Amino acid sequence: MGQKRSPLGVEELERVAARGWRALEEGALGDWLLRAGGGFTGRANSVLVVGDPGVPLPAAVDAVTRWYTERGLRPCAQLPGVQSRAAGAAFAAAGWARDEDVLVLTAPLATAPEPGVPVELAAVPDEAWLTGYRYRGGPLPPVAEQVLTSAEDAVFASVRLDPSPAPLAAVARGVLTDGWLGVTAVTVAEEHRRRGLATAVMAALQRWAAERGAHSVYLQVVAGNAPARALYRRAGFIEHHRYHYRRPPA
Repeated sequence: MGQKRSPLGVEELERVAARGWRALEEGALGDWLLRAGGGFTGRANSVLVVGDPGVPLPAAVDAVTRWYTERGLRPCAQLPGVQSRAAGAAFAAAGWARDEDVLVLTAPLATAPEPGVPVELAAVPDEAWLTGYRYRGGPLPPVAEQVLTSAEDAVFASVRLDPSPAPLAAVARGVLTDGWLGVTAVTVAEEHRRRGLATAVMAALQRWAAERGAHSVYLQVVAGNAPARALYRRAGFIEHHRYHYRRPPA
């Protein structure tokens, strides 16, 4: 198990998470991080609102709008923690609507037990993994693989219970950044749920990260996903902070 570290603040942890789920293009507006990833996921296609944009907030809203419009993307802002309230008010004043809260959960990285089912880890996602990851319930767009593999140290976990070409039973993605394991893309096929597969892939990812000296783990879950929140609470995760997205009218 890795050594314990001092807890990170909201901005620091969000910057770690941004490196773990990187956009295909990035830019800066003062301290704010502009990100574009072909429209795949809010995180890779939103401005991370942390710190000072270097211009008055109404001007920052206009600059963000221009940056995304020039790239053919719907503008989007990720607003984490209480520190972003003033900026959130500026986006709201411009008519940007608010999405539901997303919880950022953290836990110390414990030495996880051996998963109860075989979990395969790979440096890149194969077609079976990409098919098994159901982003918002649907298949992935072509740009997804570029976003998923853009981080420096990522691993892709999969559980196969039935012989190929049967679909995978579960998949997940892990990424290691500055001693933090980020867990994303946890997907369990509907017919295999409530069998401990999410716990198994989480354990495999934590063992992988522990071997590399990781000390903590973070993940994100939407506030309305009660089953996932209960699963992570049982696993020892606590809420670090929340964020939400704002977007202008379509």
